[in-house]
Order: sequence, then C-alpha cells, then structure tokens
Amino acid sequence: MQRALSVTRAENFPEWYQAVVRDADMAETSAVRGCMVIKPWGYGVWELMQGDLDRRIKATGHDNCYFPLFIPLSFIAKEAGHVEGFAKEMAVVTHHRLKNIDGKLQPDPEAELEEPLIVRPTSETIIGDAFSRWIRSYRDLPLLVNQWANVVRWEMRTRLFLRTTEFLWQEGHTAHADQAGAMEETLKMLEVYRTFSETILAMPVVAGEKPENERFPGAVNTFSIEAMMQDGKALQAGTSHYLGTGFAHAQNIRFQTDQGDWAFCHTTSWGVSTRLIGGVIMTHGDDDGLRLPPAIAPRQIVIVPMLRDKPEDAEVLAYAQAIAAELNELVALKQPVRAFVDTKPLKSAEKRWNWVRKGAPVIVEIGPRDAAGGQVTYMRRDQLRDGDKVSMQNAGRDAFIAGAPALLAAIQQSLFDEAKARLDANIVDGVTDFAGVESYFGAASADDDAAGEAFKGWLRVSWSKPTGAALDAVVERLKALKLTIRNAPVDQSKAAGSLASCLFTGEPSVETILIARSY
Repeated sequence: MQRALSVTRAENFPEWYQAVVRDADMAETSAVRGCMVIKPWGYGVWELMQGDLDRRIKATGHDNCYFPLFIPLSFIAKEAGHVEGFAKEMAVVTHHRLKNIDGKLQPDPEAELEEPLIVRPTSETIIGDAFSRWIRSYRDLPLLVNQWANVVRWEMRTRLFLRTTEFLWQEGHTAHADQAGAMEETLKMLEVYRTFSETILAMPVVAGEKPENERFPGAVNTFSIEAMMQDGKALQAGTSHYLGTGFAHAQNIRFQTDQGDWAFCHTTSWGVSTRLIGGVIMTHGDDDGLRLPPAIAPRQIVIVPMLRDKPEDAEVLAYAQAIAAELNELVALKQPVRAFVDTKPLKSAEKRWNWVRKGAPVIVEIGPRDAAGGQVTYMRRDQLRDGDKVSMQNAGRDAFIAGAPALLAAIQQSLFDEAKARLDANIVDGVTDFAGVESYFGAASADDDAAGEAFKGWLRVSWSKPTGAALDAVVERLKALKLTIRNAPVDQSKAAGSLASCLFTGEPSVETILIARSY
C-alpha cells in the first residue's frame, strides 16, 4: 500500500519520526549545532499549546514575568546540588567583545568579564535572587510567577523537539510560608500538566513521583507526567518540583512571620517545553505523517478547491470560501474554528497529501459537482484509511457546517481513546524478580535508536523505595538494559498484584513504580 512517507514506523521508528518532522514542515536543523528552526506550522502548534496552558497557569493565580537570559556564575554556585546537576550542560559567556587579531575574529583578551555568565539552563537561582528582594513578610506569600522563555542545555546527542541545545518552555516559580503550601502547589501544577496533556494534546499520561536519583538538581521531591510513545518508550512530558528551603537558604529568601520572627520560604518550580510537540508526533502520527488533535491544529479544517483552469473554477472557489467563512464563525473545543482555503497553484491531489502529512484534522475537497449540488466531500485525518483506500465521506453543505464542532470534538476524543487504549494495554504487571525484567525487555541494543527494535511497553513492579547505595545498585542494573524508573504513580490503586516484597531488594514494598526505556 502506498504511503505518504518514505519510511514506516515498523521499519524504522527513529527515521519515521524524522520524516514526519520534515514532511509535515514542522522544523529543521539550523547552522548552530544542536539547535533547530521551528517552522510556521510547528510554531503554530506551539502557540496554541502555549495559549491554552498560559490560561490554565493564570487561572491558578500565577502572573507572568521575565528574567534575564544570563545568570552570574556565583548565583549558580550557591546551590551545590544545582550546580552539580547542570555543570556539564552549561554554556558560559566569558567575554563581552570581539577583536580582529592577526586577521582572525576572536574574543578580545581585554574584554574578559569579571564574572562569567551562564546562559540559563533554568532560572531558579536568578529568580530566587529577585524573591529575596520581593519577599519581606508573610503577607507577601505565596508569591506565584511564571515565565515563557528559552533555555540552553548543551546536549551531546540532539533530536528535533525531543532534545535540542536550545528549546522553548515555561517555568513556574513560587514561594510559600511552609512545606504544606509548597507541596500543595507542586501537586496542583502536576495536575494542571496532566489535564492539559490529556484534554488538549490528547496524550494520556501517568502522573507520579520520580525516584531519588531522577530528581531535579537541588529538589526535595520531583514529580512527572510520563507518556507512552508508539514504540513503547516513555517520554517525560512535564515535571513539577518541591525544592524545600535549599534554594531559599542559598538565595536568602526569608520572610517575617506573623509572630515577628524570621523563616526561610519553601519554594517550587515546574515546567514543560517544546518537547511536548515531539510527544504529540510520536503519540498520534501514522505512516502517512502527522495527526494533530484539533485543539492544537493551526488549521483545523482545510478546504482544497479542485481548480482546473476552467470557467467553473470561480464558482468552486467562491463556494469553498463561503464554507470557510461560515466555519470560522463557529466555536469548537471552546475556541473559534480555524478553517482555511488552500489556493496555492498546485494540483489538488498534491495539496491534499501535503495536508495529510501535516496532520490537518479535516481535509475537504470541493469540485464543480460539490459546488453545483451543495455538497461537501471530506476526510477525517484520524480515519484516513479504510483498508487500502482513502476514506472519503460526503455530506450536505449545511449539515457539514452545523456538524463541524461535533466532528472536531469527535476527532479529539478518538485520538485520545486510541492512545489511552495503547497505554493501558501495555503497562505489564506480574513480574516478580529481576530475571523477569531481563526476559521481558531483552538485551539492550548498543544503539538507542536501533531500527526494527521490538515493541516493549512498561513494567509496573513493587518497590521498597531504597536510597543511597542500595538505589545506586538498582540504577546500575537497570542501566545495563537501558532502562530507567519513570515514576511511582500518584494513583497507586493499580498496584502490581499483592506483592509483599520489592523486586530489587526483597524488602517490604511501599509502592509500585514504572520501568521503561525512554527518550
């Protein structure tokens, strides 16, 4: 069967992913190593994600602000765990001027900065410095801010959207009077991420706490949402951190209590990034390209007029534009419908397949017969194929327009249901020893992106929550199989049977965890 992409998921999932990013016109590599150019279609998806999530963040009481791209090295150095966690990924600015020396442009030796500046990998330290000035009394708490920004983490192996040296994100930072308030905030934002992912991205996730070795540098607790990709690997789609008072001590973030004494604030941070776009691609894409949930599709209904340089072209185009105008006055998924007429001077079949690859939820073809008969011929991108045939449907013009909001909602739900069924069916219980882990996942390939690797889901196993050297030993055993502990689900109702002991330590279990290969 002819497909719109040159490679299928089953043949080579990593190459398929790159083909979707390329052929859906989402992004491309740039002249700067490890960085990407996000093209209009990809950035349009990000803008819709950003807009919805921004409304959710503000609805929970947070205000947006902006902090500098550059962070003094001394700020980073104040928090030992933080600097240790990010030291290998930091880009450093050491000079403020270039000079032509012996015909070569290079940093001017006389322009060396007194203190090096870090290109922000995250902003806890510089925002903490501001908090130390903004907070004086318990009346100033809680302090709730968020910023939309770019960050730089010097990655050795990069992949568009999933892992790039520079990426876009939001990072929330809050300060509270006590642990209870900070932990409530941490879990509240985790839930914001979960509902955003599931209702807007149609990407089901498991929310839970990360093990000690996977915590954000300097955090007391780290929570994540984990999504299952179509190759069975996990993608960490968002994180929320309770930072305790460590950053407050380092940055002197204190407040005067209602009793008149002084106390250090409890702080949190949380964020999601353009990595979510990669998650959407790998959750919903098929062998014809991208399938976008309508909530984040820059063009939800694309109308392709079949123009043939004939007199009836004017009638066809006018009919298509009239339909688009009526659609754009409707509301679906709590937002105005985004309908678009593609008038590019290309063959209609070529335009249709371009939009198939780009993942437009509904693609409408209008020919002379449709215009004359008041009909609409369309395809649902989530149901593109019926066996070997492209599945086209017909409806009366008025019925199609009236039913468009329900159609888009149905596509949104269909994509979620498909992904949720995959997630639920591939979290495996019942493994009681490490030999079972080895048997299930098999030997790890030397190449993380090995083509044709057999699909493996996740294991849910009992866990005693070891720390220190005992945890390190577990991590090393898993690392040999290229596995990681994703999280301990917040919802522990689906415990792995009634196991009384930890699979790794033999100690009494206190919770279940998810184990998987991951991005």
